Amino acid sequence: MTDPAYQRLGLPVTASPYAVLRAAVRALHPDTRAVRGFRIARKRFYRQMLCAHVARQATGDRPTD
Repeated sequence: MTDPAYQRLGLPVTASPYAVLRAAVRALHPDTRAVRGFRIARKRFYRQMLCAHVARQATGDRPTD
C-alpha cells in the first residue's frame, strides 16, 4: 500500500526524484521547515517520499504509451 503522505503529493509516476523532493518540501508547513530540531525528521520524511515514489515506479504503474 502506498503511503498516504505520498498520495497527497499528487505526483505522476513519471515525475523526477527532484520533483518529488520539491513537492515534499512544499507539503511541509513553513514553521515545521524552520525548526532546526526537526531536521532529522524532515530528512527521514523526504527519504520516505522518494522511496515511495521509487516503489510506485517499480510496481509497473506506468502510463500507457
